[in-house]
Amino acid sequence: MTTNAARGNLRQHARSPVELPITVSDAANKVEGHIEFNTGDLSVGGAFIRSDLLFEVGEELQLDFAMPDGRMVRARGKVVRVARDSGDDVIPGMGIQFVALTDADRDAIRALCTRGSHG
Repeated sequence: MTTNAARGNLRQHARSPVELPITVSDAANKVEGHIEFNTGDLSVGGAFIRSDLLFEVGEELQLDFAMPDGRMVRARGKVVRVARDSGDDVIPGMGIQFVALTDADRDAIRALCTRGSHG
């Protein structure tokens, strides 16, 4: 059994608590339209998106969000974890791993996370 603390040690990138509206669409275009969520935390490797509407582990999504400076980031991500509301202080949402992100967008996210974690 893996504890949350042990799972946290497996992360490759430090995460910062960040509130950003994020638009999600199905990368395979099976879903018409876009859904807006909020990120719970963010790193150069991915994000946790808080939502009661959940995609399944393994699904690829198109993610679009604006950084605080207005820069638009577009990434492709894969759902790697789903947290359903179980009533035990679990925040429902999805862990998303970025699978396609430009170097410039990665640098912008890194800068935001560095600022967020130090001030």
